Amino acid sequence: MSPGAPSADEETLLQADPRLRQAIEHFNTAEWYACHDGFEELWHETQGPMRPVLQGLLQIAVAELHLERDNRRGATVLMGEGLGRLRGCDDVALGLALGPVRLLAARRLEALQQQADLSVLPLPRLEVARGTGTAPVH
Repeated sequence: MSPGAPSADEETLLQADPRLRQAIEHFNTAEWYACHDGFEELWHETQGPMRPVLQGLLQIAVAELHLERDNRRGATVLMGEGLGRLRGCDDVALGLALGPVRLLAARRLEALQQQADLSVLPLPRLEVARGTGTAPVH
């Protein structure tokens, strides 16, 4: 995606990119490192309004990767940063409903801040927004 491309087309171009679908699949199967790689590559190539969406999802994935590696401090920082980025985004972006992932990230961040057990909370998932016409993501 070139920086000179019209931003109105950015979301459509990203949705058509197979790397986005792959990153979403990695996110939903808790393959955090692979997910990180996919979202990071797209984020580096994106300059328009979808950039903070990609960065927020990337940061949440990296937070979960930190948790896998028993780095609660790093997880807390990145979960907060990712959630902060997604809070500034529309409720639907890239064909995804951002509300549910924001809610789960907020619950997980609160548990991290309270030194609570995260195993009782579900992992964040990316859900297709209703009415977007996008095929379901597994």
